[in-house]
Amino acid sequence: MSLLEHYRYGGARALVLLHDHHLRSYLVIWQQANAAGVTLPETNNSNYASLETLHHHVLASARGYMNWICENLQLPDPQINEAPDSESIGNEGKAYVEHILERWRLPLADTEPQRFREIYTSTWGIEFSIDSMLEHAVMHPIRHEFQLGNLIAGDQRQS
Repeated sequence: MSLLEHYRYGGARALVLLHDHHLRSYLVIWQQANAAGVTLPETNNSNYASLETLHHHVLASARGYMNWICENLQLPDPQINEAPDSESIGNEGKAYVEHILERWRLPLADTEPQRFREIYTSTWGIEFSIDSMLEHAVMHPIRHEFQLGNLIAGDQRQS
């Protein structure tokens, strides 16, 4: 992971680096959960139907966050490929994470700091500044890493 020294806005640089760190960390825990045969608690949320659907959800969301940011800032398409489907994500997930992280490094480097305060409506109807969407993108894999870590440890509570 490079230090991304060319960013105009240090806040964006920090969040891109944090996203890189935490998506990699999530991947390690997901692999451990998969190897341990962890099953997710029952829920009506289709993203939690299996470890594979959860993995797809986390990786597709990482793509979606950057696409949303670039679209709203009228930046070029970051060219992040679609996430592998749930059936193949176990085998293709690690390579896809590398692809996501590579594509995340570029789009925001030359964006002026004040642009990160602009507010837009998310795809799920909540208003976010660009800064807050980046923070949300960082927290998303952290939340699921925490959840999977608890399940590995035998804690079946929803987290």
